[in-house]
Amino acid sequence: MTNKPTLDERIGQWRQFIRRRQAVHSADVEELEDNLRGRIEALRGAGLDEDEAFLVAVKRLGDLDAVAREFAKEYSERLWKQLVGPSGGEASSPIKAREAALAVGLAMAAAVAIKAPELFGLRLTGPAANEAFYLRHLSLFVLPFLAVFFALKRGLRPIGWLGLAVSFAAAALAVNLPPFGPESHTGMLAAIHLPIALWLTVCYAYAGGRWRGHEERMNYVRFSGEWFIYYTLIALGGGALLGFTNFIFETIGLDAERAIAGWVLPCGAMGAVVIAAWLVEHKQSVIENMAPVLTWLFTPLFTALLLIFVGAMIWTGHPIDVEREVLIGFDLLLVVVLGLLLYAISARDPQAPPGRFDWLLLLLVTSALVVDALALWAIAARISEFGFSPNRTAALGLNLLLLVNLGWSAVLTARFLTGRTPFKRLERWQTAYMPAYAAWAVFVTALFPVIFSYR
Repeated sequence: MTNKPTLDERIGQWRQFIRRRQAVHSADVEELEDNLRGRIEALRGAGLDEDEAFLVAVKRLGDLDAVAREFAKEYSERLWKQLVGPSGGEASSPIKAREAALAVGLAMAAAVAIKAPELFGLRLTGPAANEAFYLRHLSLFVLPFLAVFFALKRGLRPIGWLGLAVSFAAAALAVNLPPFGPESHTGMLAAIHLPIALWLTVCYAYAGGRWRGHEERMNYVRFSGEWFIYYTLIALGGGALLGFTNFIFETIGLDAERAIAGWVLPCGAMGAVVIAAWLVEHKQSVIENMAPVLTWLFTPLFTALLLIFVGAMIWTGHPIDVEREVLIGFDLLLVVVLGLLLYAISARDPQAPPGRFDWLLLLLVTSALVVDALALWAIAARISEFGFSPNRTAALGLNLLLLVNLGWSAVLTARFLTGRTPFKRLERWQTAYMPAYAAWAVFVTALFPVIFSYR
């Protein structure tokens, strides 16, 4: 038994605080309370429990009201301890314990999966490593287990399980049936695009089958940003651990590098995908998330990078050199910029008025649009001179997709800043466009090998 306050008791504390610190009429307090309860209901619908939803709603309401912000600041530390402390909450919840056991079990299954092909002579490391095989199958070794985690957590219906099974089976056939050669460009493109298609397939499990909804897709965008941060932190910590492991064993004359490279590193990398997802779910949106903070930090830096690049290109008159590595690098840069845009949108209160950061977003999108147009110009010139190839065609398609997305995003952002369009339109444009990337990734993975004769 615990003496943890109920939701109504927490709201009562909040209401008393507002009345003590600010001379407001009862009607005004009731309006604020209705706003608070509406936010709590929306957050609970997104998967947060009652306590988490209250804490996050108070924090977000504080962004609009100074006294509410004071309450959030003064009480956040105490409320946090109530949520995760030993007296009750997440740490002692049987449901959370079962989720932790499920995550660990699925992480171990992913670790086993990455090593299973070695039973059939397909080496993961060493001089005779089958690198092309593992690159094409990398996402299939782990993302099915991530999908199972969310399907069980969200209570996916049997028809949804069938849809997931068919999707992953079709993906496995797409990268195994074509006779890819060891230096096949279409095989490499399949290895790059299959994880994109399957990551968006996991969205179906994450949403519990309700993937068509705008809120579910936007929640998945938020999850993806948080997952990336957690996975990066796990990777950094794991890298330090492995470095010290190799060091201490060397001091006694033992070489641990082979075991680390062949077992610990690949198994840990696969398992960490599921563990990072569980950590995001376990601490979902409590107080402050790291990803929005990093988004606000890197948005101006990437904006400056793109502007300086465009300026340098104009100053020197040097066009973009369209080689395969250059195409991949530019596409990765534009995808990172798109990720910054998506997560900045997902972390923003849609009811807040336009601010300076929104103008910075418009500058980021505009500069990315210019870079994308320059890249498209260079790709088109290369195609007109040498014809279509798998790499050039894939780059052309992706850059056209980015051009449409960034172009309309710039228009909607400008309209929002001038008061002609609500911010929700920009949100809905991003979530509505997500299937276009999935469709292109599926097209490249499944049909490029046929179109370009598996070369």
